[in-house]
Amino acid sequence: MVSTPKITVILPVYNCELYIQTAVESILNQTFTDFELLIIDDASTDATVAIIQKIEDSRIQLIQKPVNSGYTNSLNSGIKLAKGDYIARMDGDDISYPERFAKQIAYLETHPEVVVCGTTYKIMGNDKRITLPEHHEAIKISLLWGNCISHPSVMIRKKVLDQYSIQYDTSKEPAEDYDMWVRILSLGKLHNLQEVLLEYRLSSNQVSRKRADEQKKNDIATKFQLLQYLEVQWNNSEFEFLERQFGKTEVLSFNDL
Repeated sequence: MVSTPKITVILPVYNCELYIQTAVESILNQTFTDFELLIIDDASTDATVAIIQKIEDSRIQLIQKPVNSGYTNSLNSGIKLAKGDYIARMDGDDISYPERFAKQIAYLETHPEVVVCGTTYKIMGNDKRITLPEHHEAIKISLLWGNCISHPSVMIRKKVLDQYSIQYDTSKEPAEDYDMWVRILSLGKLHNLQEVLLEYRLSSNQVSRKRADEQKKNDIATKFQLLQYLEVQWNNSEFEFLERQFGKTEVLSFNDL
């Protein structure tokens, strides 16, 4: 009888040939070893798949999509296939530190009220540590001004996703992570470990101007969704003021940092 893994790692990739080897190795080198690694390739046109196929580890499952259908679609495919108690996120150009899974599992196992556990992180080539609010109440308020959960760093309690049929909303891409955190707020707590456990790679061409406009629109909609969750009441003039203020926000998702 094959035992189910404690963690399912969901790693969507598209044309990541320059960095995928390092990203995958950072997962395989985790001190916590009870996981499956689902790599969902979104019809890459470079050597990404060939590089992955050369990595020998029984924990890797490569899923090749026949046509390019987008990042959020890949994430949802991973959720459907996941067998683990927890879902860990990872992207194809980032690096997870060896103790990441061990420390997230330790926290989640001793804090059953927490559904999402992220971490602080560093940007590659920059020694500056990116600080994020630690506890649920601080995160809840900080979400009003922008996404304060680093998407590729999170570990999520899968039974909550299953119980409430939660997936990423494809209409909210490229702010799908921000939208998910706000929807999860009513189901449990969010937490950021204050130790750097991930290095995030900035890309100069991550989000096009068109997608940046879509992201801003989705970001504003998510902020008003959060206000409804917080049961904040406003009149028309206050609504218009908030809409203007929210529209000034430039950083809308960790996908666009």
